Amino acid sequence: MAGIELAVAPMHRICKKAGAHRVSEAAAKELAKVLDGIGVKIAREAYDYAMHAGRKTVKAEDIEIATRKVMSR
Repeated sequence: MAGIELAVAPMHRICKKAGAHRVSEAAAKELAKVLDGIGVKIAREAYDYAMHAGRKTVKAEDIEIATRKVMSR
């Protein structure tokens, strides 16, 4: 994996949206790392669905199906 693609500032906002009053930099970085990993798994699965359907383009439906599959594991 090349590295984490997600910015840390949005991770702070997500934690605060979830009810946290304060969020450490380490917590925001860890959330970014976890979400990046989940995102890559979903994207890979979605790509597989697109290829199986004979498409090169990943569509929103592929992401939706892949998300259900990855998140149910």
